[in-house]
Amino acid sequence: MGTVLGDLLPSAIGVAVSPVPIIAAILMLLGKHARTTSLGFAAGWLVGIVAAVVVFVFVGGAMNTDDGPSSTVSWTKLVLGVLLLALGVRDWRSRSAAAAEPKWMAAIDEMKVPAGFGIGFLLAAVNPKNLMLCIAAGVTIGSAALSTGESIVGVAVFSVIAAISVVGPVIAYQVASTKLAGPLASLKVWLQANNQAVMAILFLVLGVSLFGKGLGGLF
Repeated sequence: MGTVLGDLLPSAIGVAVSPVPIIAAILMLLGKHARTTSLGFAAGWLVGIVAAVVVFVFVGGAMNTDDGPSSTVSWTKLVLGVLLLALGVRDWRSRSAAAAEPKWMAAIDEMKVPAGFGIGFLLAAVNPKNLMLCIAAGVTIGSAALSTGESIVGVAVFSVIAAISVVGPVIAYQVASTKLAGPLASLKVWLQANNQAVMAILFLVLGVSLFGKGLGGLF
């Protein structure tokens, strides 16, 4: 179980430091419906992470054989590693270019709870960059031949770590909104300026890690 949790940690941190959902959460916290919409977004983000991981826990379990994880598990990690490396190279090469702000971000100020929940869920469970990390986590848990209780612990640990960068500030804002407004605005500016570089480094490190684990499982 300890080995599995160790394997989950890089992917969980990778999801947690993804700049786009953090920026979205900050924009909601600085918007008209800060308290309510941000709670919806945080809930959607957490539910989306759990849903994506659980689906691929079952997929990973289906890849097992009587002798343990099949080579499909290793190939899955290897392919995910290659894809993350490709994304990392792309983001690094375009890090100096000004990234266009997604259109939905312009409407955040007017969003209510359902829209916030939906955006949070989509960013966690459908956005390809985060989804790949959730796939890696789910396959790792599902292919490890854990008990049901251990699998639940694995999903819970991954989800809490992955969601903390969004859920944490939202909860803190409910308690100390006036003190957090300035720091959140500064963090938003920094993340917007360094989004590409952060994601590039993240994907390159995680890509190498997953590629190595996949390759190691094949030989």
